[in-house]
Amino acid sequence: MDAIRVVDIIDEETFRLLPPCADPGFDHRSCDYWEDADRGAKSARRAWLHSGAGRGEAESPSTRPRPVNPFLADLETAVAPAANPFAAARPNPFLSPGEDDDDAPSPSLNPFAPPPRDRPKVDQTAPRKLQLLARGLGVAGSYAKVLLRNDVPAAYMQFGPLTAYPRAQRTRDLYPALPDAPLPAVITCVATTPEARHLGLARQLVEVVCEELEARGFTAVETYPEIGAAPDATSAASPAFWETAGFTRAIDDARFPVMRRELG
Repeated sequence: MDAIRVVDIIDEETFRLLPPCADPGFDHRSCDYWEDADRGAKSARRAWLHSGAGRGEAESPSTRPRPVNPFLADLETAVAPAANPFAAARPNPFLSPGEDDDDAPSPSLNPFAPPPRDRPKVDQTAPRKLQLLARGLGVAGSYAKVLLRNDVPAAYMQFGPLTAYPRAQRTRDLYPALPDAPLPAVITCVATTPEARHLGLARQLVEVVCEELEARGFTAVETYPEIGAAPDATSAASPAFWETAGFTRAIDDARFPVMRRELG
């Protein structure tokens, strides 16, 4: 009997559990296809897999050299204005005698209110894809799960609110007949390693994700497979797969059908 365990992607340790794509031209760990409606790509961006990686290979605004402004030369070489001898430092009227500003309690701490919750988050130096997957940690939870079979990564799924995936929103906007209140959750990616296929593991992961999305308050979940794509090149499986997982065709489009499952 195989030991099955599902892990949330919440930090760099669990992020490293994402299994490699069956097609070496793609990479789950760097794919931003669904998060970026205009520039999203399925192809691997190796720089995004390491701590401190930014948005692609382009320089950030803070590191990009500033152009020289010939009209600021005089200002840049000017001497700083002299201190005003008539402007004395004003004391803080709310301090007790003998107390200075360094001794005063922080104004952000309210002794009559409960302390703020320490919400989970990842560091800004974390791999870019991990930062995208962790955006919901402080609100609802992780946006990705990995299924382990005998402690070996076997299946992967990415999901979350529609607002987290602009390309999914753009696809959905093509079909005004779809209900828009309340908005559904979406499953954008599902994948199984070649060694673990035809064992029903992806369907098991679908059930785990749907149960969690229902617990988060969603009443429906949608996914948008691409008709005609190679099995290893598509991120959202096929309509036939989703039908075995309890989804129905809400929109029967020839290229991008909408598969929907009611929750609850």
